[in-house]
Amino acid sequence: MKITHFRINGESRVRFGAVTLDGAVIDGTDLLEMPDHDRFDLGVRDRFDVSRPILAKLRDRVDTANIAPIPITDCELMSPVPVPGKVICIGLNYADHAAESGMKPPASPLTFSKFSCNVIGPGGVVPMPLGTSETDYEAELAVVVGRRAWRVCKSDAMDHVLGYACANDLSARAFQFADGQWQRGKSCEGFCPLGPYIVTTDEINDPHDLRIRLRLNGELVQDSSTNQLIFGIPELIAHLSSFVALDPGDIILTGTPPGVGFARTPPIYLKAGDRMEVEIDGLGILENTMN
Repeated sequence: MKITHFRINGESRVRFGAVTLDGAVIDGTDLLEMPDHDRFDLGVRDRFDVSRPILAKLRDRVDTANIAPIPITDCELMSPVPVPGKVICIGLNYADHAAESGMKPPASPLTFSKFSCNVIGPGGVVPMPLGTSETDYEAELAVVVGRRAWRVCKSDAMDHVLGYACANDLSARAFQFADGQWQRGKSCEGFCPLGPYIVTTDEINDPHDLRIRLRLNGELVQDSSTNQLIFGIPELIAHLSSFVALDPGDIILTGTPPGVGFARTPPIYLKAGDRMEVEIDGLGILENTMN
C-alpha cells in the first residue's frame, strides 16, 4: 500500500489516503475520526501505528475499491508524514560516501537530527538559505516507524517498520562545516523533502537491495544501491531505540551514497531554479525545486 496525504485541487483541506496501483487516490480521511480534519498534525502516531485498525481499514478500501477513487491529476500530494515526531538522520552510512568525504567509516551509527517542520512533500519548493550556504543534495532511503520501538534487538527490529519513502537530506555545507556540528546546516527551511508516498513493507522484498539515485536538472549525479549501507535498518533501529523510543510516524534517514556536490571537482552547489529528483526502486520519484 502507498500511503499519502493530499489536497484535492482547489481545496485547502488536507486529506489522508492511499495511491492505487493504477495511480488514483483513495480518500481515508474519515477513518482518522478526528474532530477537526484540517488539523492534519493531530493523531500522527495513531494513523501510522500498524497495530491500530486505521491502516487495515484503508488497505481494505484500496483492495475492494468500495469507494470512488480520485484521479491523481486532481490532487496535490503532500508529505506522506505531515509532521513527524522525530526526524533522525544517519551520517556517513555508505562506505564510498565516507571515502569521498575524506572520513573513516564510523564504528557505530553517526546520528543527527532535523526539525520536524523541515519536512515538505513532493513538488515542494525549498527556499535558498541566505548568504553563501553551499547547499548540497543527498538522496536517501527513509524508514517510517510503524510500531513503538524501545530497546529492541536487531532480530525484532523490522517488526517496527511501517514502510519506506524517498528523501532528500539537503545540507548547507558552509553552515555545517563552520559550526563544527550539523544542526543548522541540516535544518534550514524545507531541508527534508519526503515522498511521494510511503510504500509499506509488504511491497518491498528487500530494502537493502534497492537502486537509489538523484538527478539534478535531469543529469544523474548519484547512483548506487542500498546494499552498500554500512549499518542496515535492523542495526539502526536497535541502536537508536537503545537510547530513545521510536514512535509511529518517526522518520529515519539512512544516509546518502557517493556523488554529493561538495565532494566533486569542482564542487556542485545548488542554486535557485535547480530541480532535484530522488528515485528509489519501488518507491517512486520525489521531485523538488530550489527557489
